[in-house]
Amino acid sequence: MKIAILSQDPSLYSTKRLKLAGEEQGHEMRVVNYLRCYMNITSHKPTVFYNGKPLENFDAIIPRIGASRTFYGTAVVRQFEVMGVFSANESQAISRSRDKLRCLQILAREGIGLPVTGFAHATEDIDGLIETVGGAPLVIKLLEGTQGIGVVLAETYQAAKSVIEAFRGLEVNILVQEFIKEAKGADIRCLVVGGKVIAAMKRQGAPGEFRSNLHRGGHAQAVKLTPEERSTAIRSAKAMGLRVAGVDLLRSNHGPVVMEVNSSPGLEGIEKATGIDVAGKIINFIAKNATPTKNRDRIQY
Repeated sequence: MKIAILSQDPSLYSTKRLKLAGEEQGHEMRVVNYLRCYMNITSHKPTVFYNGKPLENFDAIIPRIGASRTFYGTAVVRQFEVMGVFSANESQAISRSRDKLRCLQILAREGIGLPVTGFAHATEDIDGLIETVGGAPLVIKLLEGTQGIGVVLAETYQAAKSVIEAFRGLEVNILVQEFIKEAKGADIRCLVVGGKVIAAMKRQGAPGEFRSNLHRGGHAQAVKLTPEERSTAIRSAKAMGLRVAGVDLLRSNHGPVVMEVNSSPGLEGIEKATGIDVAGKIINFIAKNATPTKNRDRIQY
């Protein structure tokens, strides 16, 4: 098979691992900077160009779209879809998961466990917004934040009010969520591929840090999931329409709650924590489902 990895940086761990895993399985792998792609949008011969040449005869693509590049990145993915190329994650599912508010609303509609979450526009409604999630302490999140950036723990009512007013003064969109104290600064990342959890790790935040992101000094170890946690992760990925997803859970007193569903989950932390060849399993899934092209909509889960 001929597979393109849509990534801005070929030196990233996840990009390198996917390329190597594909080559080890005998596939022709190519890393393509999607920001350097341009498109001919036409009905008779839609084309994606890269370095002045058309990208032709690809059987599949693996989108590794940065959060800040979602609009253009998904446009490139969508163009490949118009050309009949199989995508590990489809453009619509990527866009859906990147909108944190929309993601939570979809999960809520499916009855999936979530932390109590509030959203409002006007600063005049701050008091009601804080009461909606049960008061302080609470977590305030920028909708556009990633890797723990733009996430604040407000331990008192006044602190929460001040932070919300400051964010709203900058005219950015925020969510407020209940603080799951019993999680003790830890979360669980479940890697879902083709409707199955193939790996899971527990991430523990650094001392004094309520965020568990490995980029912020946290550490990770393999974890055994409960049946309910496994089911929640699978249902969450399915609700978002993602074939490959990182689903982040917290263990609360009322069961697992979903914090985020990621369409381009990093592979380094979970491969090193679990020893599982996650990249190889992603390539296996693509090889199983990408051919023949005419059957691309009949995905085998």
